[in-house]
Amino acid sequence: MSDCTNYDVGTRLLCALGLFVQGFGRDLYLEYKSNGVDVTQPDEGDLRGWLRDFVIANLDPEQAGALVETLNSMIIESVPELADEELVRDLRASTTAQLRVFLAGLVENDIPVPPPAEARALARTIARRGLDLRVLMQVYRAGQHAAIRYLSQTVAEQELDQDFERALTSRMYTQATMWMGISLEELTDTYTEEREIGLRDVFTRRSETVRAILGGDPIEPDAASVQVSYRLSGRHLGFVLWTDGPGEEDVIGVLDRFAHRIAAALGSAKALTVPSGARGMWAWLQAGSVADLGKLDALRADAAKDALRVAFGARGDGIDGFRRSHREALAARQVAQNSGTAEWLTDYLDVELVHLVSADAEGMRALVGRELSGLHGNDANAARLRETLRTYLRCQRSPEAAARELGVHKNTVRYRIQRIEELLGHDIDSRRLHLELALECADAFPAQAFPRNR
Repeated sequence: MSDCTNYDVGTRLLCALGLFVQGFGRDLYLEYKSNGVDVTQPDEGDLRGWLRDFVIANLDPEQAGALVETLNSMIIESVPELADEELVRDLRASTTAQLRVFLAGLVENDIPVPPPAEARALARTIARRGLDLRVLMQVYRAGQHAAIRYLSQTVAEQELDQDFERALTSRMYTQATMWMGISLEELTDTYTEEREIGLRDVFTRRSETVRAILGGDPIEPDAASVQVSYRLSGRHLGFVLWTDGPGEEDVIGVLDRFAHRIAAALGSAKALTVPSGARGMWAWLQAGSVADLGKLDALRADAAKDALRVAFGARGDGIDGFRRSHREALAARQVAQNSGTAEWLTDYLDVELVHLVSADAEGMRALVGRELSGLHGNDANAARLRETLRTYLRCQRSPEAAARELGVHKNTVRYRIQRIEELLGHDIDSRRLHLELALECADAFPAQAFPRNR
């Protein structure tokens, strides 16, 4: 089997899968044959014992997390189509789950079970994004290469007996081959089913039109409005939804319903929604007047129940405003996720300056270090002084109001402000704007503003 191009689509998929697995096994065989090696199995108990230790070490959360990030960075480097925050998130979930599956069967030498839900979710996301099956195949080919490199390095570093090392390598590679073959066979079916459904569905035409608009393609607004069932000539408020919940089911339906509840609460007849991944959604609503996001407080409990989060852009007019409000919503989500905040709702207008400053990470750190000199650090006292100053400025320099918000006596606030000015070396009003911006950056990005290795 040397070429897969002369078959129908279904046969080409299985043919490509066969070439992939066959080629992997052939490469391993030729490697051993070229070295004149006759691979023999050592004591099974010794082999299982080494593998058990290997599995335990790599199931450690910190080690597993680092390994997943290493594998994913290699995959993304080889598959640039995945360089998207939503796709990276789904890839991370898939790789983490697949690693657990692979390690679980390694000691017993079991054929791995079908791919976990997270891996299927990634395949569905790739299909929903309109990406070729080639992308899914490349993900697993790149993952294979990255995994083999890691396995080889790990075994080589142990300085094992030569026969034991050969048997161990053969065992691990064989298991990886079976796992890869089963995964691709199952996930190809998942991708194909999702793609076929999408191709028959008006939803896909809507999704493709939205992505063309966001990509800056020339488009006729009236015709596009018909395709997406949403008036593009109006004033838009873009928002994105996602979930940090632990569930493994596809939550697109939950996000879609919640998006329409948001639209109704803000007085819009409907929302335009497009899934951005297995656990994320892009949305827009018509915003004829300034949107009062305070009206969404009634949805807070439901958002918490399903671990839903939402980030809003600012209002924008027409096609350009449609794009800009979406970009701002994505930026607000990035700030929310990077800051580690537990807030379920983020408004771009509240974090715009922080976002713009943090785009230059080095510049942001310089700003924080310069303006918060004396308050700069990870210790509890520095954090308490920064929070006091931030609250004091937010309360229009009222010690009484700041004390009520902080839950301390007003004299405590006065003492801390006096101490803060001593540490800063100047009075607060002389550089108030810079101080407020530095405080917001430090609050939103504490890890970047105060790296622990400083």
